[in-house]
Amino acid sequence: MPKLISWNVNGIRAAMKKGFLDFVAAEKPDILGLQETKAQPEIVHELLGALPGYHLFNSSAVRKGYSGVCLLSREKPVDVGYSIGAEQFDTEGRIVRADFGKWVLFNIYFPNGGSGPERLAYKMAFYDRFLEVTQELLKQNRRVIVCGDVNTAHHEIDLARPKENRKVSGFLPQECAWVDKFVAAGFIDSFRHLHPETRDAYSWWDMKTGARARNVGWRIDYFFVDQGLKSDIQEAAIMSEVMGSDHCPVRLVLA
Repeated sequence: MPKLISWNVNGIRAAMKKGFLDFVAAEKPDILGLQETKAQPEIVHELLGALPGYHLFNSSAVRKGYSGVCLLSREKPVDVGYSIGAEQFDTEGRIVRADFGKWVLFNIYFPNGGSGPERLAYKMAFYDRFLEVTQELLKQNRRVIVCGDVNTAHHEIDLARPKENRKVSGFLPQECAWVDKFVAAGFIDSFRHLHPETRDAYSWWDMKTGARARNVGWRIDYFFVDQGLKSDIQEAAIMSEVMGSDHCPVRLVLA
C-alpha cells in the first residue's frame, strides 16, 4: 500500500537542521510532497538529490527564498510538469504535477491571500484555474490526488478560533466556498472522510504566539482524492507530533 506524505517545511535548509532526514528514514514514504522549500534548484538538489531510492522533482520561485515545491518519489513518474497553464501562476514555484499512470498527483503550495486585496484576488484566481485543470483530467477519466498547503481551513471544525478569524484570509467565506466547490466537483477530503467529527486536529500553528503548545491551530494541509479513489483510502492522518516547521506533515495511505 503506497504511503504518501505532504509537508510544508517552511524552508528546506531549516528543516534539514531539525531532523528532516531522520523523519524520512523513519517514515519511508513512497511519495513525499514538500511545500515552501524557499530554495533555488541547486540548493534543493544539493540537499535532497542524494536521498537513496528517490527521484526528485523541484519547482523553485523566480524570487529567491520564496515559496517552492519539491516531490520525492520512489516510483519514477511517466510524466512531470510544473504548470497549470497560466504564466502568472507558474513563476512562484507552486506546482509539481506527476503522472504515475494509475493516477495524477499534484503537489501544490496554494497562495496565501493575507497580505491584501491584490493577493487575495491572485489566490482566488489560482484556485479557479486549478479547478479547471483538475476537471479536465476527470473528464478524461483520470484518477487525481492533490496534496499540499491549501491555505484555507474548510469548516469551523478545522480551526481553533473560527469566529475570531471569519474576516481573516484562510477562513474567509469566499475561500471556504471554493473548497465547497472543489469537493462538489468530485473530490474527497481524505482526513474528513475517515474522521468526520474529529476536533482539535490541526496542521499549522502561529509560532510567534506559541500557539502550538496550546494547540490553537488551523487545518490547512490536505490530501484530496477524486471520487474514483474513495474506496482506496486506508489511512489519513495528521502527524502533529512531528516538529521542525510551523506546519506538521499529513499522511495518506492508499490500497
